[in-house]
Amino acid sequence: MTTLFIDADACPVKAEAERVAVRVGVPMVLVCNGGLRLPTHPLVRLQIVAAGPDEADKWIADNCGPGDVVVTADLPLADRCLKAGAQVLQHDGEVLSIANIGPRLASRDLMADLRAADPFLRGGGASFGKADRARFLQSLDRALTAARRV
Repeated sequence: MTTLFIDADACPVKAEAERVAVRVGVPMVLVCNGGLRLPTHPLVRLQIVAAGPDEADKWIADNCGPGDVVVTADLPLADRCLKAGAQVLQHDGEVLSIANIGPRLASRDLMADLRAADPFLRGGGASFGKADRARFLQSLDRALTAARRV
């Protein structure tokens, strides 16, 4: 059975994901270290994990598999979920796959090294807007519909 897992601590599209999951009839799990309100819909549950680095990531990676969909911006978590057979979406609707995760991880590591070497090098992601939310909704709808067929 398909489940939607949300890496929820800093996820800007929790409400949008819940709307899609409820409409499609797919259970959704919000995984975090705490601090989120309890969901009211029976298809949505809150999974609170121990405090600590990457505890939510470990839980998601250990519990997702083929037919599931994971929403995260964390590339190492995305890599683990893809290897477990799950589909992975970023918050802006970009679909991550086995084919594109390797270059993304390499770029992430390179930028971390550059920032460590030059403390004045500033990077920042683009702002998150309506177009990103719309793209996310379309991608999630497609992913959940496809996953239910598996």
